[in-house]
Amino acid sequence: MIVLSESSKGESKPSVIVIVALITAISLFGDSMLYIALPLYWKEVGLDSIWQVGVLLSINRFIRLPFNPIVGWIYSRISLKTGLVIAIILGSITTLGYGLLNGFIAWIILRGVWGIAWSFLRIGGLSIVAFNTEENNRGKSIGLYNGLYRLGSLVGMLAGGLLVPILGLSTISIIFGSLTLLALPLIFLYVKTTPLKDHEQDNTEKVIFKGNSYINSLKQGRGRIIFTGFCITLLFQGIFISTLSSVIEQNHGESVILFGTVISATFLTGIILSLQWIWGPFLGVRFGTWSDGVKGRVPVLIISLIFASLTFGIISNEIPILVLIFFTFLVMIAATSLTTIVDAIALDISKNSNVVSFITTYSMAQDLGASIGPFISFLIIGLVNGFSYIYWGGAIIFLLLAILWSNSYKRHGKSISISNVALEKQ
Repeated sequence: MIVLSESSKGESKPSVIVIVALITAISLFGDSMLYIALPLYWKEVGLDSIWQVGVLLSINRFIRLPFNPIVGWIYSRISLKTGLVIAIILGSITTLGYGLLNGFIAWIILRGVWGIAWSFLRIGGLSIVAFNTEENNRGKSIGLYNGLYRLGSLVGMLAGGLLVPILGLSTISIIFGSLTLLALPLIFLYVKTTPLKDHEQDNTEKVIFKGNSYINSLKQGRGRIIFTGFCITLLFQGIFISTLSSVIEQNHGESVILFGTVISATFLTGIILSLQWIWGPFLGVRFGTWSDGVKGRVPVLIISLIFASLTFGIISNEIPILVLIFFTFLVMIAATSLTTIVDAIALDISKNSNVVSFITTYSMAQDLGASIGPFISFLIIGLVNGFSYIYWGGAIIFLLLAILWSNSYKRHGKSISISNVALEKQ
């Protein structure tokens, strides 16, 4: 069993989730900074055209598509500790490289290596949450895990918006690359693991009490949740995060007047996006806790999809800056809810199958969506009304997903709710 120390099983379970989340957060500093800074400071690193920005923000995810199965196979033979050490070393090297190397080819290699590092972090982290939680607290746990590790994005985006215009992208990259190595002491001091394959015996825990109707609905939902995970990362990680600074610059200029103060579009974007990571640990846990309730996760998912559909497209309109910020906050709240609930449903399904294998497939779908997003975005935004095509198209996708899950819930919701009630009474 995964342990952090010689403490009891009950004490170690929440601790390992928190530690792995913090390790992941530290590794995200450099990557998150790029989404704010690179679309505006691409010439500083030796790029020749804006389309290269889209490729660089996508290539790390494309790389993960073939490497995710390899990493999943490796995790069946090594400990989580070893996998995390590999990830941190690779992450530090790539972030330092952002500050030391220039040119498109060099950055392609760096972003590819970072993609491999993230595969170790993502598959290992989700597996730990799956193995160390049960169905009635999994939503809360995945909300905590996602919220904590995204604090790394908070640091990276704030620095990208505030410090890059002052110190330069190269200097910030070197600083972040050095800070990434601080995760190594956490790994060596606290994480002691056995290979993840040793926990496959726990796959039937809890879910076997929910009845055949629930088991069948989980099996039928594998393709649906994989497709939903693909769409969520496509729209939020692939499009929203990578283009928000460009949307603000397009509609309001490189500098924005806010409450009588002139601030850069990059700094404003960093502030806006960073708020999601501030409230993430709190709202993520709240949404996850709601989904752990008797009615299950699907109603919360449907409501969140409808909410996202109503708010996502408005961001691309030429509206006053304060109105833009307000709707951006609403979209980020929807993103927190959807990310938490979709991950929790995926982990529910994984517990009824080979955990690492399913999580690997689910992560591949997420990576595909996240990788296609920036690439498509930076091809389309050059068109007339390009931002409108991207964002209103995303709103339609959210609505279609809500319809898809509503139809599924009508077929399976009653049996699932009955099983949940029976489970709560045990």
